[in-house]
Amino acid sequence: MSESHVTISFTVNGESVSVEAHPMARLLDVLRQQLHLTGTKEGCGEGECGACAVLVDGELVNSCLTPVLQVEGASLTTIEGVADGGQLHAVQEAFIAHGGAQCGICTPGMILAAISLQRHSPNATDEEIKVGLAGNLCRCTGYMKIFEAVRQALTASATPAAKHPKASR
Repeated sequence: MSESHVTISFTVNGESVSVEAHPMARLLDVLRQQLHLTGTKEGCGEGECGACAVLVDGELVNSCLTPVLQVEGASLTTIEGVADGGQLHAVQEAFIAHGGAQCGICTPGMILAAISLQRHSPNATDEEIKVGLAGNLCRCTGYMKIFEAVRQALTASATPAAKHPKASR
């Protein structure tokens, strides 16, 4: 181990992991390069687009702004951990049904933002859905398909934690 690197342990999608990294390395880079979880995307690298969003102890964070040391002992959910085996999460199913995913860059972050919204406000109003997705940018869909997908998922699943425990950790 290099003098500037430390061992950082945390849980990702239900699996305990330890990585050696510089403490200020971006969580995004550790997820993609060391753990090969490439579903988390880099869009802007500045925390403005939401493509890199993951759940850390159930809270939505931009992994491009999060130093890996900050997740020591935490539980992370990436897009790879949202489905329960072969069963897609209700938000994923709604994105498919409404055509909410096009190029795929924003999709992982949008889905995790929607899951976060679902956990915190399962009966969200249209305005609350807009606010819940506000940190995520999409250049393809014009947002209506994404908005409709999230509205359907919220309507169809008032208790997502009970149906999809992996995403609620």
